[in-house]
Amino acid sequence: MKLKIKSGDRVVVIAGNDKGKEGEVKTVFRAENRVVVEGINLRWKHKKPTQQNPKGERSQIECAIHASNVMLLDPTTGKPTRKRPAETKAKAKK
Repeated sequence: MKLKIKSGDRVVVIAGNDKGKEGEVKTVFRAENRVVVEGINLRWKHKKPTQQNPKGERSQIECAIHASNVMLLDPTTGKPTRKRPAETKAKAKK
């Protein structure tokens, strides 16, 4: 299956806990058909105390979601679309 999503694209989540949220694609894992979207699918990461950080830490990280759960956003209309808009294709070819 060919992914139509590239890093830097604006997408909207169409399925899952974050349905309806928008964000920018940070990373694309083509072999696994998964994408990491900024601010979507946040999980808590617990880090053990170290000498540099004796208290330890609890931080949120963005995890990958399946590419079929996101749709591209058309920059002109701001609505989800199945196809990459023509003006974006023209910029990518230059």
